[in-house]
Amino acid sequence: MKLTTTLLLLAASAGAFSAHAQQASAIIAGQAQPKLVSKQFKFTEGPAVDKAGNVFFTDQPNDKIWKYGTDGRLSVFLEKAGRSNGLYFDKKGNLLACADEKNQLWSIGPDGKPTVLVDNVQGHRLNGPNDLWINPKTEGIYFTDPYYQREYWTRTTPDPAIGGQKVYFLAKGSNVPVAVDEQLQQPNGIIGTPDGRQLYVADIQANKTYRYQIGADGKLSGRQLFVEQGSDGMTIDNQGNVYLTGKGVTVYNPTGQQIQHIDIPEEWTANVCFGGKDRKTLFITASTALYTLPMQVKGVQ
Repeated sequence: MKLTTTLLLLAASAGAFSAHAQQASAIIAGQAQPKLVSKQFKFTEGPAVDKAGNVFFTDQPNDKIWKYGTDGRLSVFLEKAGRSNGLYFDKKGNLLACADEKNQLWSIGPDGKPTVLVDNVQGHRLNGPNDLWINPKTEGIYFTDPYYQREYWTRTTPDPAIGGQKVYFLAKGSNVPVAVDEQLQQPNGIIGTPDGRQLYVADIQANKTYRYQIGADGKLSGRQLFVEQGSDGMTIDNQGNVYLTGKGVTVYNPTGQQIQHIDIPEEWTANVCFGGKDRKTLFITASTALYTLPMQVKGVQ
């Protein structure tokens, strides 16, 4: 009886391990490894994909937004980009940017002309919008507002103008952001599900990532710990797997189980998104570089 039980337990364990291994290996295309596109930047951030599959990303210290086209060409999309950090495209093809130089949220048209969407909360300057996500169902915008003192700021005091580091929601057509979580230490990366029902937010200082339910009014509820890991930026694939960054890219399935770690040969991995015509290439901004990785799964953003 003991031998039979032991064998059954070993078989179950082996089966679980095999399933885990298959799940992990299934997200990357074959034996593909991250491929360096370019290493000519000072610090890359905020990748976002347009409808055609082109990927835009920032070189924040050099105040530029770059474009990596589906044709493999790399070009500058915008200079004097407001020290933009996180980026995200809306349905009209405008590139929304967390313009950190003056603590604003921008909408940049295809012609490169920016429009300021938000520059204060109840008359107080924002800390510095960092990352954002647009709900595809309501077109409402969620953005994080941590405080990182910047050397290029002209503030007379290093203290934040508003109390706390929060997550905000900006309803479609509004210019008045509403705080939807005021309890995080330092919110950073943010992403939501394509059905518009759930939101993930990383508290990078607490080294935790949380999952929320999104209400019809845009407010968040049911905050629960997703994983004990923070993140600078994040994305999600068509299987619901969540990609967190920092030391490389760590991938978790929807239950919070780690299924993959992608090593990146850089000091820090800032952010990720899926791009390309078929959305099956993972674009990775890391320190001074941009990398790509062919995937089996697809992006949904």
